[in-house]
Amino acid sequence: MNEKERELLSLIEKEGRMKEESLAKMLDTPADEIAAMLKSLENRKVILGYSALIDWSKTDIAETVTAMIDVKVTPKRGVGFDEVAERIYRFKEVKALYLMSGTYDLSVSIEGRSMSDIAQFVSEKLSTLDSVISTTTHFQLKKYKHDGVIFGQDEEGDHRMVVSP
Repeated sequence: MNEKERELLSLIEKEGRMKEESLAKMLDTPADEIAAMLKSLENRKVILGYSALIDWSKTDIAETVTAMIDVKVTPKRGVGFDEVAERIYRFKEVKALYLMSGTYDLSVSIEGRSMSDIAQFVSEKLSTLDSVISTTTHFQLKKYKHDGVIFGQDEEGDHRMVVSP
């Protein structure tokens, strides 16, 4: 991977909607070369997709319930955690899955329509897997910041920090 590709990735990671012309100016590279780099990065699976970050609380669409589940598992000889991780990430409810250090081995982020949907997922799907020893479920109550974006902050008003002697 060359330096221009690294710079391009850094730019689109912060703002995936930037036009090729803007990226070309910022990187001092012709727009057709930027388009070719993006296509190459997509084909090589370096860029896996583009997504929008939405504050669902400001819409009339019912919000989903999000939970983080800590999972302790028994790794299998020869494949470690990969086999059980693959079984878990194939469930449609799973939005993210990470191998972690510390007390628990895996951290699973899931979404459901209700807390009982999450409970049903844990009791019927996740905890029944052979390698799963235990789980601890944490429900997300409010989102303050995600991927560097602050939620619930209005553009209006004075947001300066109060400084007193």
